[in-house]
Amino acid sequence: MSTAWLPVLLAYLLGSLSFAVIVSRLLRLPDPRAVGSGNPGATNVLRSGSRSAAALTLLLDAAKGWLPVFLVARVGADLGWGAWTLALTGLAAFAGHLWPLFFRFRGGKGVATAAGVLLAFQPWLGVATLFTWAIIAAFFRYSSLAALVAAVFAPVYYLLAGGFIWPVQPPVLLALLAISALLLWRHRANLRRLLAGTEPKIGQKTGDG
Repeated sequence: MSTAWLPVLLAYLLGSLSFAVIVSRLLRLPDPRAVGSGNPGATNVLRSGSRSAAALTLLLDAAKGWLPVFLVARVGADLGWGAWTLALTGLAAFAGHLWPLFFRFRGGKGVATAAGVLLAFQPWLGVATLFTWAIIAAFFRYSSLAALVAAVFAPVYYLLAGGFIWPVQPPVLLALLAISALLLWRHRANLRRLLAGTEPKIGQKTGDG
């Protein structure tokens, strides 16, 4: 019997660990779901005033996206897991962050987890996408704008470099398109505020993001 479903399930469960909430509880900080934007993510944890908590949240959220995909990529061939298992594992980890089983399906927007998934799919793809995020964030100081731009460019980078830096795998491309579409959808309110000029910048303690 095929075991290809197992890493997908485990990736979703790992993704369901909302580290913004967990880290905030451990460090006795306000619940990120009850302050600021109400979004359980690193940006909102930063609004609590703790940079170390925000950095830890960012790292753990990225790691839960990276780890299951990395493991499938390393051992999948020996276990008969192909490109579809790899792609669905990444998508499941990301979906777990958006709709976490352990936190009443109230999750974050998934930027850090998506970055971890991309780094595991193809390290240079992840680096290019993170660099795009960093450039936009540094110049404009909007985390949401940086996430929107990076989400659009990630599948573009995958296609542009496909064939000479890495092979293009259709299941992985479909997963990237799905992740990008979900990121854009989860940031729809941010996009409206960006257009209205009311979106808070990185580090602000009030507002939404």
